[in-house]
Amino acid sequence: MSKSVMNNNTMTTHLPSNQSLDTDLSAQEPSMSNKVLKNNESSDAKPLETDDRINAETVSDDFIADDTLSQASEGTVSEGSVSKDSDRLDDEMIEDYETDEADEGIDDSDDDDDADYEASTAGQAVPVVIDVTYAVTEEQAGLRIDKLASLVFTDFSRAQLQGWISDGSLLYNDSVQKPKIRVKAGDVIHLSTTLQPHGEDQPEDIDIDVVYEDDDVLVINKPVGMVVHPGAGNQTGTLVNALLYHYPQQHHLPRAGLVHRIDKDTSGLLLIGKTKPAQLALMEQLKDKSVYRHYQCVVAGDAASLLRHRRIDAPIGRHRNQRTKMTVMTAGREAVTHLLNVTALNDNYCLLDVGLETGRTHQIRVHLSHITYPIVGDRVYGGRRQLRAGLTEAQRQAITNFPRQALHAYTLGFVHPTTGEDIEVTTPIPEDMQQLMAVLGDGYDPE
Repeated sequence: MSKSVMNNNTMTTHLPSNQSLDTDLSAQEPSMSNKVLKNNESSDAKPLETDDRINAETVSDDFIADDTLSQASEGTVSEGSVSKDSDRLDDEMIEDYETDEADEGIDDSDDDDDADYEASTAGQAVPVVIDVTYAVTEEQAGLRIDKLASLVFTDFSRAQLQGWISDGSLLYNDSVQKPKIRVKAGDVIHLSTTLQPHGEDQPEDIDIDVVYEDDDVLVINKPVGMVVHPGAGNQTGTLVNALLYHYPQQHHLPRAGLVHRIDKDTSGLLLIGKTKPAQLALMEQLKDKSVYRHYQCVVAGDAASLLRHRRIDAPIGRHRNQRTKMTVMTAGREAVTHLLNVTALNDNYCLLDVGLETGRTHQIRVHLSHITYPIVGDRVYGGRRQLRAGLTEAQRQAITNFPRQALHAYTLGFVHPTTGEDIEVTTPIPEDMQQLMAVLGDGYDPE
């Protein structure tokens, strides 16, 4: 049976693993493999009349970058280093980055050996000591050491365990052996190591809006103005600094468990793994597109024109001259955005429901700017095209003075890494966007 939990105006839905949240639109869009669309989102919209596969060769570099996907890169641990395994995650993890700056992120302990881990207080990072011995059973005889270790020490990746086998942190019958050695019944493996805090980011007592949490997963509703993690010019005051204060055990996770990122001036939902296995599993879901993310945004454009661009397929790369921006270009990486629903606020402005099939830097902003219907408030990609004909003075002022891109990550869906449940979390449009829509809306009622 489905169960819904309301928390701070945020809806979390748990569904059995065999119950789909989304509509299968494979007949119209065979290349879309993630859960971009849901049953209740496109019933009132026109059928897809046009696959807007943009001819990137005609694109001007003036139409540039909002949402990033760093492709995973394979890596292994050498010399048994925990930090090296975590650094591999830094390269392969953060999928959904929308920073306006230049590009610019796992706690593990055995349940029987984490007294210090449990005793850590807010804002304090403590090393976690692992000291566990395990005897091989008859059923496990014949397995490779690294395979057995991955079955026994499930909080760690196989690559990390292989490193510990090689450097002597994980012993086989009190001796260092190669990972490929086969074990026999009664043999003993012994793991003894210390997990140090990952990185140099410091905890800070900053309030965070937790909209979903269990032992493995955390979903945060990020406010406008908060940078996701420390970087050039933003060493403090970030979401990562806040996470490290409220969840000090996550010092051992890259970027305190972050799985994806959104821009400082984009509000909405962010997914975080609370353990190393959870973080790894969620990152894999991002790669295979079983995680879906939906956004709402206010754009300058009429409904009829926007409905002709229901699928925007245009590769995105870094601008040749302005390196903090992105642009549609033939040499860019594949980028596909879906306009799931279009709601007219007046004759020239609409509220869009947007789904991502890929996640390039600034993808939504770049694609909407490229088709000449920019997001209101987008100083980088909007320009004067945000101001359309027929505006009242109040509407013109509301658009001109809106302090950020009117973009909100309102829905996040994923498969729970432990239970296998389909989970969907939603959060309402923030007040500043609701006020903007009210001014533009000609009687628009957000309810």
